[in-house]
Amino acid sequence: MLYTQATIITVNGNRDIIEDGAILVQGDKVAAIGKTKELRSLHPHEPVANLEGRIIVPGLINTHMHTAQTLLRGTADDLELVSWLCERIWPLQGNFTTEDGYAAARLSIVEMLKSGTTTFLESMFADRYGFDGLCRAVEESGIRGCLGKIVMDVGTYASDPKWAMHPGLVEDREMSLVGAVKMHEKWDGKAKGRIRVWFGARTPGGVSEGLYKEMTTISREKHIPIIMHCAEAPADRAFFASHNHTPMSYCESVNLLGPQTVLVHMVHLDDSDIVKLAETGTHVVHCPSSNTKLASGICKVPELLAAGVNVTLGTDGAPCNNTCDMLQEQRLAGILHKVSTMNPTSVPAETVMELATINGAKALGLADSIGSLEVGKKADFVVLDMRAPHLQPWHNPVSAVVYTATGRDVELVLVDGKEVVKDGKLLTMDEEAVWKEAARRSKEVVARAALTKQVAAKWPVK
Repeated sequence: MLYTQATIITVNGNRDIIEDGAILVQGDKVAAIGKTKELRSLHPHEPVANLEGRIIVPGLINTHMHTAQTLLRGTADDLELVSWLCERIWPLQGNFTTEDGYAAARLSIVEMLKSGTTTFLESMFADRYGFDGLCRAVEESGIRGCLGKIVMDVGTYASDPKWAMHPGLVEDREMSLVGAVKMHEKWDGKAKGRIRVWFGARTPGGVSEGLYKEMTTISREKHIPIIMHCAEAPADRAFFASHNHTPMSYCESVNLLGPQTVLVHMVHLDDSDIVKLAETGTHVVHCPSSNTKLASGICKVPELLAAGVNVTLGTDGAPCNNTCDMLQEQRLAGILHKVSTMNPTSVPAETVMELATINGAKALGLADSIGSLEVGKKADFVVLDMRAPHLQPWHNPVSAVVYTATGRDVELVLVDGKEVVKDGKLLTMDEEAVWKEAARRSKEVVARAALTKQVAAKWPVK
């Protein structure tokens, strides 16, 4: 298929923007990219899709996602992180079945694909949710997924016994670490390479130092990447201080730092931490919606970028966002740091676009195949229909995408050269069946956890 007459934001090495541009897709790759007139003359027999009035961007890469939590959207609003976990999220997740996990994964993927995410990094999928079901959902949907299976052996937050996990979520070394290796052997590279299996380590204080070191050794031996929450909230900072460490000196002591590791949130850092991240090539995920909604703080993104750290973008889970829309996440990432630094040039739209595309690809070790629109790379891209009053007029296409567009403006999505969303509708799964099943199961989970009153409306319902 030859997709023509669009404005194409390539995010290639030159950061080229092509007006009246065209992309030729052959198989799962971008076969050619350039001006419409030129490509039509070179490929006169290819079927043509006219995309006049649209903007094409590389497929968005969500580097922090909890697919199970989408079932819990709206169940834990207006709480800070530890209360959010201990009073709502852990009790609810501790009542999940594998069928709930599968329904949640499918709902998450439907929302992500329809809003322009073509690749995501699952952070910490627990054994009780059914990892096989998550992989099946990725396989069926056509999305690209890097899937972190939880690694843990301590059932508290920040090693504090008063912040205990729900018993249904606690795992030991055998279930978590050994189980993750088994899932890597079973699923890594499946779905024509769209599935990658990662270690999803719990936050420091949720994993013993011995298990961290065993995991990092296996990571290097078997080339299994690691994703981990870190320095998210004040409680995390207190944990590191109690061990006479900064966040990154602690991570360095258990061999976590390096280009195989992606660290999420990273709000409470010292200057020395930023230096260590840059020196070791460790990647960082910025989650502005989650960090603001839970009042965790603001990540030092301008300082990290200035130091040369690869910073990416993630939505986090639905109960702390409350969407999986990377276009909305881009907007907040672009405006938050302007006010936190009192500098309107801090983290401009072009930088935000990089966080959501090529930087994400680098963090996943996939920059040679996704993250930008270039000949020979995978045909993963998103078409935004700009022919609407709320999107007009626009002059700078990057600013229009970052500051104005949302997931509801996505018209067409390709992954591996296949159209998975067309005319705003998902082609690979029955959307209505997915959301109805998820809504039913969400109510059942809330009832099993005996939290129906706690999650109900605070104002009187007649």
